[in-house]
Amino acid sequence: MADTEHEDFGTVTLTLEDDSELECAILAIYPAGDNKYIALLPLAGDEDEDADDTDVLIYRFIEGEDGEDPQLENIDSDDEYDIAADAFDELLDEQEFDDESDDDDDGDETVIHEVDITTR
Repeated sequence: MADTEHEDFGTVTLTLEDDSELECAILAIYPAGDNKYIALLPLAGDEDEDADDTDVLIYRFIEGEDGEDPQLENIDSDDEYDIAADAFDELLDEQEFDDESDDDDDGDETVIHEVDITTR
């Protein structure tokens, strides 16, 4: 289980196939099956875009060795994607359960939006 509760992982900038750049918030880095994955949420660049319609992007995450930057790889297999997406769904469910069971006296709530999960 990944420790993602209330952590701020920062952002990452992806360079897409058309050489455009997409800044994304890092939602989680988590293990599933034999690999690690990263869940990214594109940050709203278009003011007309509804945040609830934004897809979460999931990539295979390869940690860098000896000071190298981590690498992100596309998930090509439907089976591997299902494993990664199901594990991310479980993380969201755990987060939602933890948030509901917390007895906050300060009235602050964490809201988890339902999002569609896709890769690019």
